[in-house]
Amino acid sequence: MADPHPIVTYSKAAKFEDVRDDLKLAIEGRGLVVDHESFVNRMLERTGKDVGSSRKLYADAQAFLFCSAALSRRTMEADPANVAFCPYSMVVYATAQQPGTVHVAYRRPWRPDGSTASKAALREVERLLDGIAREALGLR
Repeated sequence: MADPHPIVTYSKAAKFEDVRDDLKLAIEGRGLVVDHESFVNRMLERTGKDVGSSRKLYADAQAFLFCSAALSRRTMEADPANVAFCPYSMVVYATAQQPGTVHVAYRRPWRPDGSTASKAALREVERLLDGIAREALGLR
């Protein structure tokens, strides 16, 4: 693995809503279905005082969860433990300090102990996620 960082992030100056919508379109444009949208920022704002914090972290933050039936099957046939990578998760966020910069990020699907087939399948998952992130930000 060339880059050891577990989270890949791309950013650009934009409106949060535009990038959020473009991320969802990039996922759906590949024939994938968003199974769940998580409103991370809303949860943090709602629960902040319950955990003793009033610090505003994000202007907005959302996560999209989805899977690819064909790619997930190849990944799990290579190693049943790869089920831990499903569903795929991608986030879009803008920080409270820099609300005009929007970030799209994903966790790199990688296992150092995986078989050759498992590593190949997980590289394919990463190519999918990376392509979606780049498309959402117009970086292709």
